Amino acid sequence: MNVTTIIFFLAVVIGTLAITYSAAKRTLNPQEFYAAGHRLNGVQNGLAIAGDYMSAASFLGVTATIAMYGYDGFFYAIGFLVSYLVILYVVAEPLHNLGTYTLADAIAVRFESTLLRGMVALNTLTITIFYMIAQLVGAGALIHLLLDIDYTYAVMIVGSLMTIFVVFGGMVATSWVQIIKAILLLASTLLVSMIVLSRFGWNVLAMFEQASAHTPLQERFLQPGNEFDSPLDTISLHLALILGTAGLPHIIARFFTVKNARSTRKSVFTATWIVGIFYLMTVFLGFGASVFVGWEQIMDGENGGNLAVPMLANALGGEFLMAYLSAVAFATILAVVTGLVLSASSAFAHDLYSNVLRKGKTSEREQIVAAQCSSVGVGIISIILAIGFHNMNVVVLVALTFAMAASANLPVILFTLYWRRFTTTGAITGIITGLLSSLILVCLGPYVMDAHSGWIKAEALFPLANPGIVSIPLGFLGAIVGSLCSPKQADVRRFEQALVRTHTGIR
Repeated sequence: MNVTTIIFFLAVVIGTLAITYSAAKRTLNPQEFYAAGHRLNGVQNGLAIAGDYMSAASFLGVTATIAMYGYDGFFYAIGFLVSYLVILYVVAEPLHNLGTYTLADAIAVRFESTLLRGMVALNTLTITIFYMIAQLVGAGALIHLLLDIDYTYAVMIVGSLMTIFVVFGGMVATSWVQIIKAILLLASTLLVSMIVLSRFGWNVLAMFEQASAHTPLQERFLQPGNEFDSPLDTISLHLALILGTAGLPHIIARFFTVKNARSTRKSVFTATWIVGIFYLMTVFLGFGASVFVGWEQIMDGENGGNLAVPMLANALGGEFLMAYLSAVAFATILAVVTGLVLSASSAFAHDLYSNVLRKGKTSEREQIVAAQCSSVGVGIISIILAIGFHNMNVVVLVALTFAMAASANLPVILFTLYWRRFTTTGAITGIITGLLSSLILVCLGPYVMDAHSGWIKAEALFPLANPGIVSIPLGFLGAIVGSLCSPKQADVRRFEQALVRTHTGIR
């Protein structure tokens, strides 16, 4: 702990609190709280999407995985980037035209079922809480290293801050925190990447050669198979990453913060470029860490390798650069967890409380109070769970979250938008099948049940680390079988009305 580190961290905290204070003056109704009044333009929302997506798992976890496993680590970056093509061409504009605040709003245009809306909301809560755990684990490890604060208290500090941002600032504060964070993150990663390249004489091939020479893996460091020795595991991971983004509730919520479909397309286009540039630079950060920090030191770290980036900054620029980069990582975590808390509280207050329990008979003030109370509850639950996930690499938790989003949400989204015979029964069956299959297979897999590294010292019953290759088809199959076996036929009239609204935006 040093004065520079404290100053940078305090600057991040004070700056984000100032944004929240300013936003609180405008967050007076549900439209402002959930969707920032639909006032963001395409570039602003694109920056916010990128800021929401470039999480602690990306900045800390992906970089650490590249540093430890080389070629295989970059698999995560490829999957995260390609996923935006699915969003751009398949779901972004249709969901914007259908929905108002949440994914359940879009589904409800076609299906008048409070049970289905409740299922979608509960699924949103499950996915966002799992994703939030990954961010809080990275935050706790980072603050513990830099400020010498106990991990438990560090997680509690971040959890308290994220709850404050959402309770008082809503989507307005969340959006601007994410926009500023995206700019800071790009600037800082570009700075460190340039320093790394300069150490190799601006020769990328020389960087690859030295990185492989500095690891026991030698030439295999630049080849696949270091982390994923099973082709099925690799395919399963990529299916989850590529398809899961389109089902992430906090990303979908960003489609409703702009005023029209054109701005939605521009948002995703802008976010794709920013995310692509960022993930390209994680290669330089990862390979640089393996050389200048040391492969053994990263592998032996007590935090699952998650602190490779701060350690690299310390090796290249001393305490000042480490403090600056760590503060940016801290801002990254705050921005992402704030978006997650907002998504979860929206699902509870708008979907479960207002539309399921109260049948839409709530005042604007009552909705906001419910959202604020649920934000506190989600924050407390996430803090408790994050403390138990202390030593797990955060990128693993995120990959599992993506599998749940791809298995439970994506089938319902695609069939709602494009399948005439899709029914309420099919939607409910698809959600239950996708969510339960992904959760059960994870619990039976090597991350939980493993004689060497799992939480339960036993032989894993499911061989794959990521369940996507099984759970995603099961989610689609459940939706198809549920629709075909439904006692009621699909309402073709509502489908045609939704189809017109999907392509034109006419409400």
